[in-house]
Amino acid sequence: MSQAVIKMHPADNVAVVVTEGGLAAGTEVEGGVILRENIPQAHKVALKNFAQGDAVIRYNVTIGYAKDNIAAGSWVNENVLIMPNALGLENLPISTRIGTAGEPLDNFTFQGYRNADGSVGTRNILAITQTVQCVAGVVDYAVKIIREQLLPKYPNVDGVIGLSHSYGCGVAIDAPAAPIPIRTIRNISLNPNFGGEIMVISLGCEKLQPSRLMPAGSIPATVVDGPQVVCLQDEEHVGFMSMINSILRQAEFHLERLNKRTRETCPASALVVGMQCGGSDAFSGITANPALGYAADLLVRAGATVMFSENTEVRDGVDQLTARAATPQVAADIIKEMQWYDNYLAAGMVDRSANTTPGNKKGGLSNIVEKAMGSIVKSGSSPIVGVVSPGERLRDRGITRGLVYNSTPASDFICGTLQLAAGMNLHIFTTGRGTPYGLAECPVIKVATRTELARRWHDLMDVNAGRIADGEKTIEEMGWEIFHLMLDVASGKKTWAEHWKLYNSLVLFNPAPVT
Repeated sequence: MSQAVIKMHPADNVAVVVTEGGLAAGTEVEGGVILRENIPQAHKVALKNFAQGDAVIRYNVTIGYAKDNIAAGSWVNENVLIMPNALGLENLPISTRIGTAGEPLDNFTFQGYRNADGSVGTRNILAITQTVQCVAGVVDYAVKIIREQLLPKYPNVDGVIGLSHSYGCGVAIDAPAAPIPIRTIRNISLNPNFGGEIMVISLGCEKLQPSRLMPAGSIPATVVDGPQVVCLQDEEHVGFMSMINSILRQAEFHLERLNKRTRETCPASALVVGMQCGGSDAFSGITANPALGYAADLLVRAGATVMFSENTEVRDGVDQLTARAATPQVAADIIKEMQWYDNYLAAGMVDRSANTTPGNKKGGLSNIVEKAMGSIVKSGSSPIVGVVSPGERLRDRGITRGLVYNSTPASDFICGTLQLAAGMNLHIFTTGRGTPYGLAECPVIKVATRTELARRWHDLMDVNAGRIADGEKTIEEMGWEIFHLMLDVASGKKTWAEHWKLYNSLVLFNPAPVT
């Protein structure tokens, strides 16, 4: 690290501009290199002369090849690079760099809500599941009345939400990929933050009938009384308010039971943390994601479960993942998910260059290879103990602790939805460009990669990881700070997203089948 630029590895031949506002032409940086042009903050400067075709290296990884000659001190961005080909999925290193999670961390606790199945909620929420989009307006109306008239009578209940989605009827319900959205809706209903209280609103004529959404044997025996269904087309309903009153009666039944729950001291091992990044920039892989990776290792050492995701943003580092797989079977599962993703892109006649976004590029990320390297570091260094496919529950795969790859698209909202289905009770989200992302179902901790963003969005960002680049904090110190904040939020401390009630809609992953 110098005052002006940061290299991630001694072998790197480019460095990232740290200085807020960027650096002007004529500025001297590492190794006596003189800038030949103005270079914005978070963008790369060439530390050597590149001939056409030379490898451009960051993170000790080739992130591209020079299209033409590039002089030392020049601005290196997507316009001057050729993206490398994707790694093949054959002959990858398998379980060669497993390592250990480190010494166990004992005696870390939080105040959570214990569930009958052994899971723990960080919030105590009444969730109303919908079988079909047609009932969404009715549920929204009922939720508004529940919040205004019923919730004040139940002070131990944190809130009520409708699990809205666009699925359920005008779909090929028997299509090969249909199990993914169906199990996603079902498994979100079983999220630990909902206390095992399942309330379902059905229209009556939809393809996704309640019995298909939650067939016999799919709901744990610990769910008292099983799913409680209100069908709007039942003949007992005469007029709109009759429907609403049926929903209110059922809601009150569940609210009474939820209200009996109080926070108890629970071990940190009960946390199920989903990690994600969105609106990424070049600082994501320098500050926030490495700090989150350190915190992830702390969580694993404390016996917790940690999920990282986003097929798009790990595909170019698949060799790093298979090397860290705890077993050859875990490595095979990772490869299977990456192969599915490759087939999916091919079926759509697109390639991985569609990622990065315009905002990513403005933030200094030249292509998906560079973005992937910065994304993967948030997984830390622990062994990867399992893989969860879209919409699956961790518990259904027999996973109760450790670092897990949850296979999801890179879209923030689909990723968050699928992590909720897997059993996430706490979400942490890093951003460099900024996003007001939040979830009603689970607290979301927002981490800014840069001090400028944290200052400008002071009432949206919970953590300023930019202090690492500023020289005020080490990655390790920031990792411990995030770890302790996660315990506080799990115990009930409100995040900024909760304060403002910035809640994004759930988005189901409903893919076309590929081979």
